[in-house]
Amino acid sequence: MKSLLYRLFEHSYLDRAEARDVLIRMARGEYNDSQIAAFMTVFLMRSITPDELSGFRDALLELCLPVQLDDYDAIDIVGTGGDNKNTFNISTCACFVVAGAGYPVVKHGNYGASSVSGASNVMEAHGVKFTDNVEQLKKSLDQCNMAFLHAPFFNPALKAVAPVRKALGVRTFFNMLGPLVNPSFPKKQLLGVYNLKLMRLYSYLYQQSDIDFAVVTSLDGYDEISLTSDFKVVTSSGESIFSPEEIGLSRCTEADLYGGETVAQAAEIFDGVLTGNTTQARKNAVVVNAAYALQRHDHSLSLQQSLAIARESIDSGRAWKVLKTFVSLNS
Repeated sequence: MKSLLYRLFEHSYLDRAEARDVLIRMARGEYNDSQIAAFMTVFLMRSITPDELSGFRDALLELCLPVQLDDYDAIDIVGTGGDNKNTFNISTCACFVVAGAGYPVVKHGNYGASSVSGASNVMEAHGVKFTDNVEQLKKSLDQCNMAFLHAPFFNPALKAVAPVRKALGVRTFFNMLGPLVNPSFPKKQLLGVYNLKLMRLYSYLYQQSDIDFAVVTSLDGYDEISLTSDFKVVTSSGESIFSPEEIGLSRCTEADLYGGETVAQAAEIFDGVLTGNTTQARKNAVVVNAAYALQRHDHSLSLQQSLAIARESIDSGRAWKVLKTFVSLNS
């Protein structure tokens, strides 16, 4: 690792094979925490290249415990995290809204590294026990259209670096990898990123795959459609920029989306959205992200139709019912 670090400190880049090799060795425990932290820090000081990200992804997919859920044709709705906005769990909420609308979701998530509450934190706060039992995951999908894959259960590399990520408390390239290494390999994905550079990088990688994708970003730096500013959407068929007003929704503020100081507060906000006992700003943020996910499931839906379906999932109580059923099945 020492020679590799010297190379990187001299502004060298890794090729795809080198990136794969270093992550595999990291997962095997060949490096100490200080070396891992130094390696991660390199990618805070410069942009990651497509080859490096592809190599890291290759390693994680090679090492992961695959989950055979192809029959469900599910979607993953995920953000890279690391936008330092400390919003409530918008993408995880959107998963339950999409499931409440009748479409299967396999969410790949982890504990928050740079925010109070990641997807795994809010699930655990509800009493969810994570599992890698495929039959249990299928049962959950069969009964409520929702399964949750806690990332460290399926990838030893993510587990190996978790203490270092938590100690650093800042976004690292592992934030970028999470959306790319769902062990169920879903063919549909809505991904939120926090800047246009990452949007271009992910769009390039997705276009080399057979995934039906939408990559979204808010132009003021949120890794989701926040409705605090104009936002951009890229799919395999093109890219567009919209304002909240243009799609019939009110613009909101950063304070409107604040996720609280503790996991318990984040979970309370989460429940409020799914029960409808929340602010219009929070509800709209979840609805619009769910709407773009619904369009990946059904390309015939217009945005206004998918917004209406997402809103109805909450208003009818179906999204909340999915959460209650999911928790009862997975506790």
